[in-house]
Amino acid sequence: MKRRSFLGTSLGVGSSLLANSFYSPKATAAPSERIRLGVIGLGSRGFNLIDGFLREPNAEIVAVCDVDRLHYRDRPWGKGKTLGREPAREYITKHAARKKKSGIHSGPDVYKDFREVCSRSDIDALVIATPDHWHALCTLQGLKNGKDIYCEKPITHLFREGQLVYQEVEKQKAVFQTGSQQRSMREFQMAVNLVRNGHLGKIQKFEVGLPPGYEKPMGSTDILTPRKDLDYNFWCGPSEVLPLMQARFHRWWRGNRAYGGGVLMDWIGHHNDIAHWALGVDLSGPTSVKAVNWIYPETKIYNTPFQYEIQTEYPGGITGSISSKNKQGLKIIGEDGWVHVRRGKIDASQRDWFKKGFKTGSHDVQASPGHARNFLDCIKSRKACIAPAENGHRSITPGHLGYVSAQVGRSLKWDPKKEIIVGDEQANQILNTVKYREGWNVG
Repeated sequence: MKRRSFLGTSLGVGSSLLANSFYSPKATAAPSERIRLGVIGLGSRGFNLIDGFLREPNAEIVAVCDVDRLHYRDRPWGKGKTLGREPAREYITKHAARKKKSGIHSGPDVYKDFREVCSRSDIDALVIATPDHWHALCTLQGLKNGKDIYCEKPITHLFREGQLVYQEVEKQKAVFQTGSQQRSMREFQMAVNLVRNGHLGKIQKFEVGLPPGYEKPMGSTDILTPRKDLDYNFWCGPSEVLPLMQARFHRWWRGNRAYGGGVLMDWIGHHNDIAHWALGVDLSGPTSVKAVNWIYPETKIYNTPFQYEIQTEYPGGITGSISSKNKQGLKIIGEDGWVHVRRGKIDASQRDWFKKGFKTGSHDVQASPGHARNFLDCIKSRKACIAPAENGHRSITPGHLGYVSAQVGRSLKWDPKKEIIVGDEQANQILNTVKYREGWNVG
């Protein structure tokens, strides 16, 4: 069904009762109320998302897509969990069999080409968990086919792609969830509420701590002949076709700029996203960005830094540091105190803030029942998700600018409203370049 006809059917009858059933983990949605999903990208993260959506009573995965039939990520062949399109089909089919009484279909259809999934009129939304260089093409194709989108972070591989995505989301009036799932975690919401309610006083600076990158090859560098059940040319897609090797394929692809932005761009969409959220600059950004102390690996396999820092300035005199040398997580420092948060842990200058019954104040960020659940609820309500497209794009913009600053060797003045580098034509050209292989077009 098209998005609008789907909504008309699902919300036209007993919408208040439906809304209550969405939050019950034991509820079983009738077929007419289910949201039909296609999952594109079936590596480790894709399977994590499959697990998340299979737990939701009104979500039904009807299609899976990957260019690789079966693989073991970076592990020796035959060891550990199997990934890829056939294992995904079997996994979801077994889950459906266990839920047989609910009337869920027998199993998903399997595809190698994402465009076939995007064009299916009976799919309501796409879940995209491909490598970064595919995010924009899969997302834009889905949006133009009337789909709502859940896309892993970073929202896109290239800066200009991110602009095209959030503009198309607005044009299509689509629901979009960036896979920055920390926004749906209680400890991060608590940190944001402490900042927004003034408990830290006037904010002076923040420190984003990200993991270091790859200093040496993370696997074998032997050149491999692609397996018959792997379409490696399609896997490379719009990007350069580099020789296939374990050190630059499943799991480790992000070490090369052809396919990803290194560990920097892998994690900036998490912790810097929370910094932007707390500071209230979700739809804005820094005024200056400078890459400092970037150290690249000696190997030619990777061309992303394994040690790095990006120094930023924000309105109001707030300074920021995004670095592999900072304590991992996010620390925000104000005149009256500080808070540090990472997954599963939050600390602050005042422990009283964590006592039972403490209220942060009237400025509360949007609550979320879970990232997948929030996405499904917003498909029904047509409200914005907790991590919308433009927010996801803005959160990683300092990373894009950091790469440009490192390339040109100077600090950049940034106009967040116009999204341009001020007075630097060369830097702007680098930032906005999108160069795809022949046959692929971002539109």
